[in-house]
Amino acid sequence: MASNQDTLVTVFGGSGFLGRSVVRALARRDYRIRVAVRRPELAGFLQPLGKVGQIHAVQANLRYPASVEAAMRESHVAINLVGILAEGGAQTFDAVQGKGAGTVAQAASAVGARVVHVSAIGADENSPARYARAKAAGEKAVLAATPSATIMRPSTIFGPEDQFTNRFAALGRISPMLPLIGGGLAKMQPVYVGDVATAVADAVDGKARAGATYELGGPEVLTMREIMEIILATTYRDRLLVSLPFGLAKLQAMFLQFAPGALKLTPDQVALLRSDNIVSEAAKAAGLTLDGLGITADSLEAIAPQYLWRFRATGQFQKKSA
Repeated sequence: MASNQDTLVTVFGGSGFLGRSVVRALARRDYRIRVAVRRPELAGFLQPLGKVGQIHAVQANLRYPASVEAAMRESHVAINLVGILAEGGAQTFDAVQGKGAGTVAQAASAVGARVVHVSAIGADENSPARYARAKAAGEKAVLAATPSATIMRPSTIFGPEDQFTNRFAALGRISPMLPLIGGGLAKMQPVYVGDVATAVADAVDGKARAGATYELGGPEVLTMREIMEIILATTYRDRLLVSLPFGLAKLQAMFLQFAPGALKLTPDQVALLRSDNIVSEAAKAAGLTLDGLGITADSLEAIAPQYLWRFRATGQFQKKSA
């Protein structure tokens, strides 16, 4: 019987927020892991997640096919996690999430490797957001090169290093009010990063259907207002939630897209909030969900206190006032 140690998995984007959880999940299952990133010298923190010699970082940039082909040599599985939340220089949505995804799939096809591609529930070629259109183009390119690829579409992912709950918790620490774009009515199904990583690892194990598209969501459908309320309750902050019309939010984003840290907001991110980000009924009926993979999803309220405590006024030992 073949051992997972005989299988080499190349993880593109393995040093990112989702990537480190995926690498950890694969390491626990004894796969050999090649982490393909733009700056391998900054990915050394991944090595302690596995055994000696189990995890190795190499240089690869999805905008340069030759580097992707080199990273895929002798690999049995390719996992593409590369994605950006905002464009910068040559790192555009189309180059990274569209053409870049196709480059990975083509390189995998050339060596006969299986493909697990992580996209997003909001992927839609007709979306007003360039991010979502690029995600849809990436899926199309992946399936054109490797029709047997498994595509994972998570909803908004949360966890210790996310740029979602941590961002709003940071804003709550410095601002007396938090904005609710479009009134905070957009619905999401926040999914824990560990659950998404387990789903990806299950796909590598062969538990997911080839050529299928899975939609991964948490146990609850929440509005942005409800999510904000959970974050504020977890960090023991009393802040005013102010409704911000889409038009005004887009205008502000024209300037805030150049802001640093938690203040950054792009017009494309505003456009994304015009649509709900939840698991479809079709995916549920087909069993193409976390439940279909036998994974019991963790809720935002259960996980967030484990890492958002650092945004409380006096840290983890602060007691909630009556």
